[in-house]
Amino acid sequence: MNTIITRFPPSPTGYLHVGGARTALFNWLYARHMKGKFVLRIEDTDAARSTQASVDAIFEALEWLGIDWDEGPFFQSRRTPVYQEHIEKLMRASHAYYCTCSPERLESMRAKAMAVGEKPKYDGTCRGKDLPKSENAVVRFKAPLTGTTLLEDVIKGNIVFQNDELDDFIIARSDGSPTYNFVVVVDDITMQINTIIRGDDHVLNTPKQILLYQALDAPLPVFGHVPMVLGKDRSRLSKRHGATSVTAYRDMGFLPQAVVNYLVRLGWSYGDQEFFTTDDLIEKFSLKNIGRAAGIFDQEKLTALNADHIQATPPETLARLLVPFLQKKGIHAEPGEFLVKIVKTLAQRSKTLEEMALSAIFYFAETITYEEKAARKFLKPAARQPLQFLMNALSAIETFTEENLENAFKSVMEKTGLKLGKIAQPVRVALTGKTASPGIFEITEIIGKEKVIQRLKQAVDYIEQAKEKE
Repeated sequence: MNTIITRFPPSPTGYLHVGGARTALFNWLYARHMKGKFVLRIEDTDAARSTQASVDAIFEALEWLGIDWDEGPFFQSRRTPVYQEHIEKLMRASHAYYCTCSPERLESMRAKAMAVGEKPKYDGTCRGKDLPKSENAVVRFKAPLTGTTLLEDVIKGNIVFQNDELDDFIIARSDGSPTYNFVVVVDDITMQINTIIRGDDHVLNTPKQILLYQALDAPLPVFGHVPMVLGKDRSRLSKRHGATSVTAYRDMGFLPQAVVNYLVRLGWSYGDQEFFTTDDLIEKFSLKNIGRAAGIFDQEKLTALNADHIQATPPETLARLLVPFLQKKGIHAEPGEFLVKIVKTLAQRSKTLEEMALSAIFYFAETITYEEKAARKFLKPAARQPLQFLMNALSAIETFTEENLENAFKSVMEKTGLKLGKIAQPVRVALTGKTASPGIFEITEIIGKEKVIQRLKQAVDYIEQAKEKE
């Protein structure tokens, strides 16, 4: 069996959006599953819109997703001699010809066809003239006038196109620059691409490309056209459905493996399984499990899946990934033992790294800012004495362990006759500023003796000052 060779050919006219990323993933996973090759090609022939910033953004997004390539990146803008060579080959074989029809004549031709309800296409005026190359001439492909062209699509099934619906399309403009359908075919032939998985917005391009393969005496690749990714309202995915840039999800605190998992599941299935590691996907991915229905992008489902991946990720890894999110909040942290302990308390409660960083702020704060409702409910005069008793009990502890802390709280319960909840909630507000947090013994141990006593004292002072104001 021939080595499977797939490709991903983005245009560098913006960021890598989620639909493009899914296409890249399908090609990459199939190549990895089949132990084949994955080629990266940058389709930058649109000089006016292509930018280096977009190229860099595409590389950055692919690398974040973990998509590596075996060959490339190739740039179409640097392959002009290759395209010229293949144009000449088609000319020699009488599969192409020069056309000097003016833009005005072409527009008139289109208008007349549309006026009588016909498809606007080139009428073949220059087809049999054997015109020489000239300054304003374009090169047209000589398409068959009768018969059919068959697209054998491994996802959509067979699609038949009537050749008389096609026209002699342009393969090189008057300035010599080649057109999209032509360069794609030349690239895929010369790069030995034998499997093409792409969005079904390319279906109508495919008969033209098949005819070019045949004219160039090249074997056809396997074609598979995947349905588009739509928003929850089943319209084309746009910013109103959530971020469309892959790197935007990175910046929002999503894990790459979660985004990969979610995007692949938009159109591909493996039984009822929802959660996949990237290694799982490489092992199980196949073209036969790609569906024909459009994938519906739901950011809430992505967020829920991201939470699952956070819980499945080692805390040491999460600590390292959390550092830049803490830095954005002005917190300098190192991915060491202290941060790992913090992550262990927050991983089950966080849907994104951004959310985890927000929840972690209280661990690093010099002073605690209380939520107004929390302070009003729990930092009342009745809490002052239990907090003071706890400060005294904790001051006597040499080492903060869960057992020692539990004993300290028990001693306060015995002195006051209060249940743990009545003591723990004012302590939680004193230590975090909020009414919800990880376990009280956990956070007390992590914050450490000095800061805990300092925060309890701050809470007592707050209660006393509030009482004086009454």
